[in-house]
Amino acid sequence: EHEMKTGVASVQHRLGSFTRHSAFDLRLTAEGGLEVDTHHTIEDVGIALGQAFREALGSAAGIRRYGSIALPMAESKVEVALDISNRPYLVYRVDLANDRIGSFDASLTEDFLYAFSQNAGIDLHVELVYGKNPHHVVEAIFKGLARALRMAAEIDPRMKGLPTVKGAL
Repeated sequence: EHEMKTGVASVQHRLGSFTRHSAFDLRLTAEGGLEVDTHHTIEDVGIALGQAFREALGSAAGIRRYGSIALPMAESKVEVALDISNRPYLVYRVDLANDRIGSFDASLTEDFLYAFSQNAGIDLHVELVYGKNPHHVVEAIFKGLARALRMAAEIDPRMKGLPTVKGAL
């Protein structure tokens, strides 16, 4: 289930896909900043979602920890790999010749992912393998993130305690 009010329709559309493919529920309201541009709203949504994800994980005991997917969408293919390690990092290898999706600046996707990964404590790698339509690429990124997170956050019935030998994530 999802209910969102951000003032940025493009972000709401992508987060709707994210909730569907991650199987996570989301209720989100973001206000302010749109009189200048959408950058701060998108970044703030990434911060808030990252913090909420980290809180929802609790101790992270029993999770699979790693997730990855190669996700196709029309002419595009994106790879997303992540480690819920509490050691945040973002590798973003997406170069688009056209970064506009209607009035949305697709380059803000990187800002969202950086804010999310830093606040969720996730080592996140996103790479565009091929593709040129920015709508397909960005949608594949959000769906890929959702599927990889779903995989990594899933409880592994064979995992006892934290998925690390160091004793803490």
